[in-house]
Amino acid sequence: MMKYPFSDPQIEQIFADFPSDSRLHLIELRQLIFSTGATLSHVSKIDECLRWGQPSYVSPIGTALRLGVPKSGGFGIFAHCQSNVISNFAQTFGTDFRFDGNRGVLFETREDIQPDKLCLLIKHALTYKLNRN
Repeated sequence: MMKYPFSDPQIEQIFADFPSDSRLHLIELRQLIFSTGATLSHVSKIDECLRWGQPSYVSPIGTALRLGVPKSGGFGIFAHCQSNVISNFAQTFGTDFRFDGNRGVLFETREDIQPDKLCLLIKHALTYKLNRN
């Protein structure tokens, strides 16, 4: 049983339609987004919705994170390309992850996720409006 069950059958279906070799890892990323958000006192809730056909996660004080499967394979977490969420993360952990420009972090395996580091990207996105300069 998932700690954060789906509340929207359409989003649940999108996860079911992901390739089987990526699905469980994307669910793990989804769980990481919700559990990281739960640690942030400023984040009252995280909305799960569809944006650009992808499951998306946004707080009232944040910018959206999306989960998906890139054309190159594997799986990824994506942020709006005009935000600095990915570029700031790349400045800190550029050699530890594979990036899709300033729009996403790409993964091939579960070991690529590195939750202790990735939670910093998630925190930044979920509180993005508080930290913009």
